[in-house]
Amino acid sequence: MLHAAGSGALKHVQVREYVRALVRDAEPGSPAPSERELVQQFGVARMTVRQAMDALVTEGLLERIPGRGTFVARPRRGVGRLTSFTEEMHRVGLTSENQTLHARLGQAGPGVARALGITAGDAVIHWKRLRCSDGEVIAIEDAYLNEVMLPGFLQAPLPASLYDELGARGLRPTWAEDTVTADVASPDEADLLGIAGGTAVLRQTRRALAGDAVVEVSRSCYRADRYTLRVQLGVEG
Repeated sequence: MLHAAGSGALKHVQVREYVRALVRDAEPGSPAPSERELVQQFGVARMTVRQAMDALVTEGLLERIPGRGTFVARPRRGVGRLTSFTEEMHRVGLTSENQTLHARLGQAGPGVARALGITAGDAVIHWKRLRCSDGEVIAIEDAYLNEVMLPGFLQAPLPASLYDELGARGLRPTWAEDTVTADVASPDEADLLGIAGGTAVLRQTRRALAGDAVVEVSRSCYRADRYTLRVQLGVEG
């Protein structure tokens, strides 16, 4: 029997990486190890195994079929690489610029702390920017970063692209949870965006992860008349 304890790694991470290596070259549709097998092999709780398998399902490496079990997933078609605002603009042939409103160290409030997986009151970097394209303000973005993961970030010149900086530190986001809603601009937002108060805007919240580590939580307010949300979709066949 394998025991995850004592290795220094979280138990669910050991199980996850074991399963990842096991199914990496397997044919789509091949059965994944059962939770019972993994519980016996690693000597851990079923909840620990479920956490590991859930992560691989979220990544798209595994898929659950009700009534049948868990299997190696078919490749997702039409799903693009996670991109930053800078990359998005360049992809459609537009320039991108940033105007920093402030970049400072603060304390995480309850919502930001929960999203980053830290404790309320822990140190966070708050980077507030205007995101511009071809000389026009497109969005207001508030990014919150775990200060512990980014030593020296505020002491160096601020990067042109946050994702490039994260990539240089080995923390390039590999997946994200995005929520987009329609709303109207507040007076302060309207002033920054150069629009009339009450004008329609798009709000996007993002929780970006590099593997299991949450590396960015952001809230963006986009001009609805200057920004188009593009989502790539596909079907499995």
